[in-house]
Amino acid sequence: MADVRRFVIQQHDATRLHWDLRLEHDGVLLSWALPRGVPWNPKENRLAVRTEDHSLDFLDHEGDDFDGQFGAGRSTQWDTGTFELHKLEPADDPTKLVITLSGTRVSGKYSLFSMRGSRDWLIHRMDPPVDENRRAVPIGVVPMTATDGDLPDDVMAGGSGDSAWSCERRWNGIRAIVTDDTGRVVITDAGASDISIHFPEVRRIGRAIGHRELILDGVIVPIDPDSGDVLHDGSGLDRRLRIGSDSGARNATKTAPVVFMAFDVLWSDGHPLTGLPWELRRRQLDDLRLDGPGWRTSPILEPDEVFAAMDAGETGVVAKLMASTYAIGTESPDWIRTT
Repeated sequence: MADVRRFVIQQHDATRLHWDLRLEHDGVLLSWALPRGVPWNPKENRLAVRTEDHSLDFLDHEGDDFDGQFGAGRSTQWDTGTFELHKLEPADDPTKLVITLSGTRVSGKYSLFSMRGSRDWLIHRMDPPVDENRRAVPIGVVPMTATDGDLPDDVMAGGSGDSAWSCERRWNGIRAIVTDDTGRVVITDAGASDISIHFPEVRRIGRAIGHRELILDGVIVPIDPDSGDVLHDGSGLDRRLRIGSDSGARNATKTAPVVFMAFDVLWSDGHPLTGLPWELRRRQLDDLRLDGPGWRTSPILEPDEVFAAMDAGETGVVAKLMASTYAIGTESPDWIRTT
């Protein structure tokens, strides 16, 4: 007869965002902190830090708590279900176990094993992923760029179907691709160089995204330290890029803060979205509700706002064909940049 027990995975927004895996065993919950969540790919082992056993009350626990390893923070239920225990060795002080999770979000066979008896364990998926077409998220995508030109006539005429256009502000800043691989955020510029160290406030977007794999396209722009308004002159960005230490970058978030203005989503949980029309990608971006201290969604301009933005002496607008797909690393006539 199968040995079926309960489990819970809690998202813990603490000093470091992580996920707590808790397994019912002998009246307590065996617990591990997973800095990058539960792996879906059997080719990838992920760290699992063994923490103290928790009471069974934590099976439905949500709220603020304190974790000595990862700091104080708020826990929310990310997944619950049952698991089948296949192996637990040795029984009195286990250093290896094999389980099959059956949850709402996670299902599959996993092994957890200690590395040389330390608190550091690894979690490994033993069976193929549920989605056989799922792929690892790529790092360093080169963005598609716009073509310089005049506003298409259909922008103000209200075209429809394949001739419909949408407009956003043209932001004066650093073109950036933000890749979130389950809480591990990498920021690359238009040439695919890693600029993550310079913008810690943008890297914290992983807390808003959670247990997801996403690639976002956008622009890093400076904001006023007091009002939070965007500074259209791009001031302070060169200084931010010259900072080469974590401590210096953290200090700069107070004196020369920035925000990532996201305007496209190129990848979601194992699958590229680049073949979808811009209109559908934009809907998925809006559904993310990105609105935080270091990240926002670039707003769509209403027709009367388009010329107002240009007349105000700002940086112009970008018109996007709503039916257009995303061609990585190319200059596209379907995006038109005006000043």
